[in-house]
Amino acid sequence: MDFQNLIKNLEEKGYAVKEFQTKEEAADYLDASLNDTTIGIGGSLTVEELAVYDKLIKHNEVYWHWNVKSDLTPAERLKKAAEAKIYITSANGVAETGEIVNIDGNGNRVASTIYGHEKVIFVIGENKIAENLEKAIYRARNIAAPLNAKRLGRKTPCAKNGDKCYDCKSPERICRAFSVFWTKPYSAEMEVILVREKLGY
Repeated sequence: MDFQNLIKNLEEKGYAVKEFQTKEEAADYLDASLNDTTIGIGGSLTVEELAVYDKLIKHNEVYWHWNVKSDLTPAERLKKAAEAKIYITSANGVAETGEIVNIDGNGNRVASTIYGHEKVIFVIGENKIAENLEKAIYRARNIAAPLNAKRLGRKTPCAKNGDKCYDCKSPERICRAFSVFWTKPYSAEMEVILVREKLGY
């Protein structure tokens, strides 16, 4: 994959871009650059693998519905995350041409990347990068979504077989909302953090 071409294309589309060799370096950068603010985190194995939450809560208010340390209910954490100044998440696919693709079940992660925050930060491992938009969409639907459905124990064909999207009608289907950023929306400052490691699905 051509990281330099990806960085150029993302910057031309309006994103600030940082590149790191390791997830530890990326976590240290986030820890140093976010201070005394409110932060929401979307459901993301990538962010979990960064192990950045325990760093950030020492000097920020952080809301993440995967975190059970808070006395807030999951629904309250989701609401607080949606109201935060900063939102951190990943993506299911990123094209070398600069488009960012996400699939969501509740819609909170897709919604928060589009509107409502002062800044959105995408943390992207090298495994999320595809050659073009078509392949990024394919990756999101046929690799990321089945793996997530299997992780969650959903009763869907993709979770059972782990091979592709079946566009199923299961009530436990997790791919219910879909977004493509052709370029950076006007609504917020946006930063893409690229990590030269495999992170998340």
